[in-house]
Amino acid sequence: MATASASTSRRRVSPAARRAARVRRRRLRLAAALLTLVGIVLVIGLHPLKHAVEEITLPLKHEDIIRQQSQKKGLDPALVAAVIYQESKFSDQTSTAGARGLMQITPDTASFIAKQSGGIRFTQADLATPQINIAYGTWYLRWLLDRYDERQSLALAAYNAGFGHVDKWVQRAGGPEAFEPKADIPFPETRNYVLDVLKRRKDYARRYSRELGL
Repeated sequence: MATASASTSRRRVSPAARRAARVRRRRLRLAAALLTLVGIVLVIGLHPLKHAVEEITLPLKHEDIIRQQSQKKGLDPALVAAVIYQESKFSDQTSTAGARGLMQITPDTASFIAKQSGGIRFTQADLATPQINIAYGTWYLRWLLDRYDERQSLALAAYNAGFGHVDKWVQRAGGPEAFEPKADIPFPETRNYVLDVLKRRKDYARRYSRELGL
């Protein structure tokens, strides 16, 4: 009796109810397909997309020169790349102060480097050449690291503000061991420069370890 009653109820389902049920099933299948597609995009497509975005926001050029000069001078190539990014975003340019090229070397600093490194044929126009600009910039960075016993914060501060200023700040702080960039660099631009370069160094090491030979 119960079976007959249930069978009768099923037969009495209206056409509109059946259409509504079919629509719901189609919507559920469509939703499941969309979720699957989103999952595939996230797993397969997001990785190269992330890299493409990073190549715009964290560019790298002339990595062969960076590797060569870093190895020659005993430098971390990720640090060199971070300095170039902070100085010029890897774009050859001349600042209002006359600093030129990828590593933004001023004429006075370039003349100092040429004299110290024996660059007797050097001319200021050579700074527009990536090979020479990175060679001179890495020479100066190496010289600053030697001056400050491999303390990157001090060397970077000197690269930005000049070693004369940094020597005074170190003395005022009570020596290099007591020097704290956030507290002892009075120039906001230089303070931010040091912190940004150190952060970018980590980013370059993570993103471009193969290209930089790390």
